[in-house]
Amino acid sequence: MNIVYIIGIVAAFVVMIIGMMLDGLKFVPLRILNFGDPASVFIVVGCTIAVLAASFPTEALKSIPKHIGILMNTKKYDPMKYIDQLVELAQVARKNGLLALEEQGNQQEDPFFKQCIMLIVDNNDADQVKDIMMNDIEQSSARHEDVANMYDTGSAKAPAFGMIGTLVGLINMLKGMDMDSAEGAGNIGPAMSVALITTLYGCILAHMIFSPIASQLRARDQEEVLCKQIIVEGIMSIQSGANPKFLREKLLTFMSQKDRGAEGEGGGKKGKAPKEKKAKK
Repeated sequence: MNIVYIIGIVAAFVVMIIGMMLDGLKFVPLRILNFGDPASVFIVVGCTIAVLAASFPTEALKSIPKHIGILMNTKKYDPMKYIDQLVELAQVARKNGLLALEEQGNQQEDPFFKQCIMLIVDNNDADQVKDIMMNDIEQSSARHEDVANMYDTGSAKAPAFGMIGTLVGLINMLKGMDMDSAEGAGNIGPAMSVALITTLYGCILAHMIFSPIASQLRARDQEEVLCKQIIVEGIMSIQSGANPKFLREKLLTFMSQKDRGAEGEGGGKKGKAPKEKKAKK
């Protein structure tokens, strides 16, 4: 569960709502009613969704629940887990040969990891295997970027429709204004505030909904790319017959010094072991 994302979004809304209800140093709960306007919600939300539907394939819109699930899952890609598995595969390959990896490959739940293992089990050319794997990473990352761009588009369009809603409100206000009446000038303030609410809704939708989702999806993509790069480097090293201990040290270079010992209970300890031996020497 992505607790940081949840806390951040909830905190942003709480702070905004509290600010809406403050009158100087006084807390006036009923002031929140000043910011409610169904017509503004209808214009901003409705038009933004309609434009997204017109700009992107239907499948992309249907996948929105899946996107939310992805950004909420921060534990799917653990670099140390893949490093441990690759070191185990290297040990098996050195003892029994590459063909012995077929059973471990069939047990893999990660389709990319499984494909990489099977490519070297079939004794394919190393350069061709690497080209296939790197192309898979590039295409997958490009698809993820297209998804993030959909939310960037929503973030860009929502304030625009907020401004359109403001213009609609101002036009209606001016059309209905009667300066000959004693109440005409007095209605300008309330009418203007209603017209500006749509701009507020557009900013909320853009900067508190769409923009954080796009940022989180890109963060998940970076985590996935890192793990896939580790897999590619590990698989290529296994195919070339690399020493398991050397392979671990090599793969740990993909991570920061802090994360090399912190990620994973087993992986962290194993990652430190070779360094302790070197210190003794």
